[in-house]
Amino acid sequence: MIKYEMPKNWIQFDSGSRDLTSAYAEAKAAILSLQTVPYQRRWVEALQDIELKREVAGTSRIEGAEFTEQEFELAFQETPDQLITRSQRQAHAVVQTYRWLAALPQDRPITADLIFHIHRTIVTGADDDHCPPGQLRKDNQNVNFGMPKHRGAEGGAECVSAFRQFSEAIQREYQDHDPIIQALAAHYHLAAMHPFLDGNGRTARALEALMLQRAGLRDTCFIAMSNYYYDEKNAYLAALAEVRQSGHDLTPFLIFGLKGIALQSKRVLAQIQRHISKVLYRDLMYELFGRLKSKRKRVIAQRQLKILEILLDVDSMGLDRLIQVTEGAYSTLKDPVGGLIRDLLNLAELNAIATKKIGEGRYEIAVNPGWPTQLTETDFFAKMKQYPKAKTLSFLR
Repeated sequence: MIKYEMPKNWIQFDSGSRDLTSAYAEAKAAILSLQTVPYQRRWVEALQDIELKREVAGTSRIEGAEFTEQEFELAFQETPDQLITRSQRQAHAVVQTYRWLAALPQDRPITADLIFHIHRTIVTGADDDHCPPGQLRKDNQNVNFGMPKHRGAEGGAECVSAFRQFSEAIQREYQDHDPIIQALAAHYHLAAMHPFLDGNGRTARALEALMLQRAGLRDTCFIAMSNYYYDEKNAYLAALAEVRQSGHDLTPFLIFGLKGIALQSKRVLAQIQRHISKVLYRDLMYELFGRLKSKRKRVIAQRQLKILEILLDVDSMGLDRLIQVTEGAYSTLKDPVGGLIRDLLNLAELNAIATKKIGEGRYEIAVNPGWPTQLTETDFFAKMKQYPKAKTLSFLR
């Protein structure tokens, strides 16, 4: 049993560690890229919903919560009295907590009262049958956790003292460090002391999320660190345990957490860049196809634009499915499937789409996201002068 010891330094780490320096630089660069990439607000709002679901699922499942996809969706949509399982109620409480955090003013200080409110919101309606919301553990209310077994601060005076010093350190010593280091340090220390009877991990990860928002991720996009912690659960718990065993030297957990910040930021950035590439793609296709002059070419162009619009809404689509969803556009042709194939061949010649064989007679088709940067106007009109007449699927290779 590893007993809790009060830290002498609330943010202690090896500043000479090359691994830490590298992870820090990568995380900062990823955040900067996310902050500076151009985007439309509606993209980020949609991504926020996705990231919140990742965060809620991750932080709940780390604690052993089990729910089906349908039950998980209900936790977002239904009122608490319609939630049946404890896992659903926990997920619903986490949703409420993160929505409250997102609305907090940037200048509201992180105090003991704020942390109590986070805990109160996270356990109310879910775990308040055995855990007093927003209340520290009292005498003889002790908790053990982790592997190897760790003991939180002793209930009562030690727990009160540890929590008070921690919340005061956030206002003082923490301010000498980068905000992302502050966020990870707060996560670790709150989890290490385990000041509440339940909900400690969820509260620590929510506090970290708030502090990361204030580190520059709020106005761009929330990143789901709990999703990373769940995916790397063994490494996550091992990093927390290693810090505890080494006298609160945060180096291992900082390296692990900074890698997660970089990874999650890059993932969100890739999703935003995907939206940007679609906008560029759509602008180019309408500009070029709209300049075709002959009636025949304009008719064909309308069909091809229909194909591209459909493909822009998905990662890829099977040929059989594409034949079904474009049926209306080709129904007036003598050979609808042949017409579609000819149009696909033309788009493939333009390098606007990519095809992949996935089985005998089965093909996947997708737009080529790099098309706007690869095609010149001269090439487009030169190729459009020659409409291939394909009667086979030879272009799908």
